[in-house]
Amino acid sequence: MVEFVSANMAPLMFGALVIFLLMGFPVAFALAANGLVFGLIGIELGLLTPALLQALPERVFGIMRNDTLLAIPFFTFMGLILERSGMAEDLLDTIGQLFGPIRGGLAYAVIFVGALLAATTGVVAASVISMGLISLPIMLRYGYDRRVASGVIAASGTLAQIIPPSLVLIVLADQLGRSVGDMYAGALIPGLVLTALYAGYILLTSIIKPEMVPALPPEARTLRGGKLLLRVITSLVPPLVLIFLVLGTIFIGIATPTEGGAMGAAGAILLALAKRQLSWSLMRQAMDSTAKLSSFVVFILIGSTVFGLVFRAVNGDLWVEHLLIGLPGGELGFLIVCNILVFVLAFFLDFFELAFIIVPLLGPVADKLGIDLIWFGVLLGVNMQTSFMHPPFGFALFFLRSVAPKTDYLDKITGKKIAKITTGQIYWGAVPFVVIQIIMVGLVIGFPQLVDAGRDKGPAINLNDVKIEIPAFDNQDVAPPFGAPGQPEQNPADDIMKQLQGK
Repeated sequence: MVEFVSANMAPLMFGALVIFLLMGFPVAFALAANGLVFGLIGIELGLLTPALLQALPERVFGIMRNDTLLAIPFFTFMGLILERSGMAEDLLDTIGQLFGPIRGGLAYAVIFVGALLAATTGVVAASVISMGLISLPIMLRYGYDRRVASGVIAASGTLAQIIPPSLVLIVLADQLGRSVGDMYAGALIPGLVLTALYAGYILLTSIIKPEMVPALPPEARTLRGGKLLLRVITSLVPPLVLIFLVLGTIFIGIATPTEGGAMGAAGAILLALAKRQLSWSLMRQAMDSTAKLSSFVVFILIGSTVFGLVFRAVNGDLWVEHLLIGLPGGELGFLIVCNILVFVLAFFLDFFELAFIIVPLLGPVADKLGIDLIWFGVLLGVNMQTSFMHPPFGFALFFLRSVAPKTDYLDKITGKKIAKITTGQIYWGAVPFVVIQIIMVGLVIGFPQLVDAGRDKGPAINLNDVKIEIPAFDNQDVAPPFGAPGQPEQNPADDIMKQLQGK
């Protein structure tokens, strides 16, 4: 038995983690407990030394010193201030009036506003709850199919995960050891393409079954002409300016993501102040929610650090590497298995848990296969977006369920009785959008230029053109030849060339 445990520490450790998670233990504590228990077992069996666990405090302090993670509370705070200051309500009302005359107009408005909120908040919960509270009653009032209405709201809210300044992209960049700015630039075009696919689904629905997505009746379109134009300008300009300040400065290279997040948080406060919505109550609510989410992320990161330290010490990274590199199909086979694994695990884990548990195992293997880690991170980000939409555990579905009507009610405007939305209708409404997200995963794999076009990869370097010149010496200064007594056996220039060639 001892020999079996000693020879299979890595798979046993991974299997125990799965059991802990299925039993419902909090992820952060399941990770940390698993790492500590197997660390002590390894020390008892003589596989590890006690000095290994002494490295944990330094690793925890390393997490606290990570400036990149500061972007998470900044963007979270920005999103909460904007959501609670009424910006989402103004946007949805204005864009709904603009698209109202066409079939599916309200659904287009939800998708468009979802993309804008994603580019300003980066918080899925804020986007889904805002649009569920504001647009869902209007869509039900004017005869939208409940599955379409609930599906488009939940899906549009999840755009906050893939369109910068997404929180999950920050975590993915940190776990893969890449720049957050590059991850943002790479995810921008796929995020916009996914938005267009959502709109294409609504267009197809309006052609095949127009009764499911009716246009707004004339009496509901209260804004017309110059009033409507003025409302569009005043509602759209502030968030667009904020988007440029946050994302534009990051993409141009003027600011880091952390600095961009700080500017966004300050800009959100100024917008709320301009709308006369800023109050101590609003600030306190936003700071409380930001502290809770940031603590949640940090605790999971600490737990994953404990797990990862012990898992690598028992050669778990090599076990995963041999398991995945040996797959048939090479790089394509690896990508297919990775995406199936992430898709299945997304039924049970949310995107933070996937990013902290699975990505550190897959990233080194992808790097050894020569896969661009920015592209790989964006691909995983698109796939992990389905974790919000999976019935029955998708968090976006839970957020929408919390604000959707659970009983029949009388509409305040028309006085008509409006039927409730069932949980089954929310689940079935999400299915087409999960399929669209899977299609998007295929598009990113089939057309990697979707990611590469959004970022500057820098000039290509041809190693054949690299020349290293050794300066000439006078006769009295000529050094003994390489390999002579007391001299290095190899020319340092050869070492430099090998490093440039990745050898």
